[in-house]
Amino acid sequence: MLDGFKSGNFSPVDVAKACLARINETASALNAFCYLDEARTMNEAEASASRWAVGLPKGILDGVPVSIKDLIDVEGWPTMCGTKVIEPQKAIAKTNAITVERLISQGAVLLGKTTTTEFGHKGVSDCPLTGATHNPWNGAMTTGGSSCGAGAAAAAGLGPLHLGNDGGGSVRIPASFCGVVGIKPGAGTITHPLPSITGPLVAAGPLARSLADAALMLDALADRTGPSVVDGSANIGAQPFGGRLSLALALPVKGMRVGLLATISDAPVDPITAAAVRHGARLLSADGVTIKDAALDLPDAEAAYITILSAGTAMMADDYPAERLDLMEWGLKELIRVGRTITGQAYARAYHRVRGDFMARLRALFAQHDVLILPTMPQAAFPLFHDYPGPQDRGWRADWTPFTFPFNLCGLPACSIPCGLDESGLPIGLQIVAPWGGEEKLMTVAGAITRRLPRLVPPDFVTPDLCNATGFTHKGAR
Repeated sequence: MLDGFKSGNFSPVDVAKACLARINETASALNAFCYLDEARTMNEAEASASRWAVGLPKGILDGVPVSIKDLIDVEGWPTMCGTKVIEPQKAIAKTNAITVERLISQGAVLLGKTTTTEFGHKGVSDCPLTGATHNPWNGAMTTGGSSCGAGAAAAAGLGPLHLGNDGGGSVRIPASFCGVVGIKPGAGTITHPLPSITGPLVAAGPLARSLADAALMLDALADRTGPSVVDGSANIGAQPFGGRLSLALALPVKGMRVGLLATISDAPVDPITAAAVRHGARLLSADGVTIKDAALDLPDAEAAYITILSAGTAMMADDYPAERLDLMEWGLKELIRVGRTITGQAYARAYHRVRGDFMARLRALFAQHDVLILPTMPQAAFPLFHDYPGPQDRGWRADWTPFTFPFNLCGLPACSIPCGLDESGLPIGLQIVAPWGGEEKLMTVAGAITRRLPRLVPPDFVTPDLCNATGFTHKGAR
């Protein structure tokens, strides 16, 4: 795409028009977008085209369309958070989130806002405000969430790049279920100063069909030379190659050590999922990587996570009149109820003692392995309007996502890449986890595996080149 802009074969205006057309064509089938501002999108595309015409692109994403999850502020656009609790006239953002500001500073063209679950509280793809977002691989299945619209849009080729955020798996779950790439940076790599029900566990990250595209977006988001937080506070995180983490995709993996986790804490895994992940990991052997089985037990992980999440949700609820809270769906009300029973001592135990124990266990693993590989999810996507697989009478649960939220608790960088299909033709995600500050290792291993696997595209959404995430070329990377 960027090469096309540079050569003049097509322009940002052509790409923006193609993406908007595709979004509108698929709106009823997918429901991936909840807000469009086509006039603004085209104005930004025209401004980018003018810069390219004189050979002066603004940054590494100049003219590239990007969508924004509807939990993230874009100045002048409503941030409805998938809820009826927020009154529309009070939802207009007065400023850009720092992540949005960084994308704009690199020339990105904003396409619109993608759907989310209500306040991002669950990992599926329905909410009371915008309804259900459908999986492009099978419209009766969930996309995963809470970055549900971003996952669907990436898989269906409704634009190359999609910004989500991940407080317990909300980038990696839809990446796994929709067969795309999703990256959760480590704590501090990307500033996320906005309030979240998961507090400091959340990280903003990209979703895209292509690993190279997602890595380039990560470059823009992790840039330390562009806009920073308002108070000027320093960021602590990975910053190799002067901010170009995408350059790590082509680095050699020879000599690296991979720990292969079949599960965490004996959580059950679908056999086809397990086999696909093991096969993807074993592909690294041909590149000189040592792969050894590893084990990880994280006792009380779900309880600690729900303690932190429910307390944050209860705090969020205090921002709204009690009568508005009646408009929430049952899961949020349950989290608020639980959160209001959490004592300071219980919160401190979860946040400090349990997390500290998990970090020590992971630090010991990373003394033996450069990265860990495991399933992103224990199974492929399940039906829409289910909050988790199986019986729906277990209350609000996180135990069906046992391989995502622990790495939010510990602040580790993680990436989900597609590694195959199950017997129903639904995507399977392989997750790579790196140590703190290890985004370079994360990208290097992801690049090596991706080079040896075919890219997955939903058969009903094979889209024109201008809408595909194919334009950012890195030698050897898909």
